Amino acid sequence: MKDFYTGKVALVTGAATGMGHTTAIEFAKAGAKVVVADVVEDLGRKTAAEIVASGGDAIFVRTDVSDAASVGAMVDATLAKYGRLDAAFNNAGVIEPAVRLADLDEKDWDRVLGVNLKGVWLCMKYQLPVMVAQGSGAIVNTSSVCASRILPRTSAYTASKFGVVGLTRMAAVEYGGDGIRVNCILPGAVFTEMMKQAVADDPSRLERVKATRPLGKVADPIVIANACLWLCSDQAEHITGHALPVDGGYVAAA
Repeated sequence: MKDFYTGKVALVTGAATGMGHTTAIEFAKAGAKVVVADVVEDLGRKTAAEIVASGGDAIFVRTDVSDAASVGAMVDATLAKYGRLDAAFNNAGVIEPAVRLADLDEKDWDRVLGVNLKGVWLCMKYQLPVMVAQGSGAIVNTSSVCASRILPRTSAYTASKFGVVGLTRMAAVEYGGDGIRVNCILPGAVFTEMMKQAVADDPSRLERVKATRPLGKVADPIVIANACLWLCSDQAEHITGHALPVDGGYVAAA
C-alpha cells in the first residue's frame, strides 16, 4: 500500500512495541502522518524516531488509554499537529495473571478492563467527533481470538475482548451514516516480544501453539498491520461492524 495513505493521518495506541509498533511503521511507509501513542515513553519515542529517521512524519504522545483526560489530550495533540484524523488503530492492551476466575484479584480485573475495554471506548469517544466533523474516518479496534474461542485462565482478558467486539459493532451502527467505518481485528498467537519471552524457557511451547493452527504457524506482527491498513483503506469501503479473525484458522480448528 505504498503511498496509499499520503495526506492522511493515522493514530496508533499501544505503538511502543509489538503489533502497534509494526502497524505505526507500516502506516508511515504507506504515506501517513502517524501519531504514536503509548504509556511506555522511551519505546514510544523510539517508534516515532524510527519513522522520522526513515523520512516519515510522526509524533509521540504519552497516553494512558484508561484515563479520559489523557485520551482527550492525545486527540487534541493530533489535531494541533496535523489538523485531522483519518485512521485510528485502538490497540493498547494488557493481560492478567493466568489464574482461574475466582482466584483473580479485583485490582487485576479493573486494570485489564480499564485498558482493554474502557480504553477502546474512551479512544472512540474522542476520535469519533473529529471524524464526524470531517465526514469520514476509519477505526480498527484490537479484540482477540479469545472473543471467539475460550482460552482458560483469561477471564478478565476474555471479557474485555468480547466487549470490544460489541463496542465495535455498536459504533459501526451508530456512526455509519456519518461516513465512518468501525471494525475490529481478532489476532491469534502473534510473535511479539511478549510471546518470545513466554516461550523462551520452553521452546516446545511454540510448537504446541503452532500445532493448534491449521496454517501451522504463529503470525508475525506485519500480518496484523496489513489487516489494519486494509480495513482502514478505501479498499474496504463497504466493510464495517466486522470482527476479522487473523489467527491462522484457530477459530476453525477442531
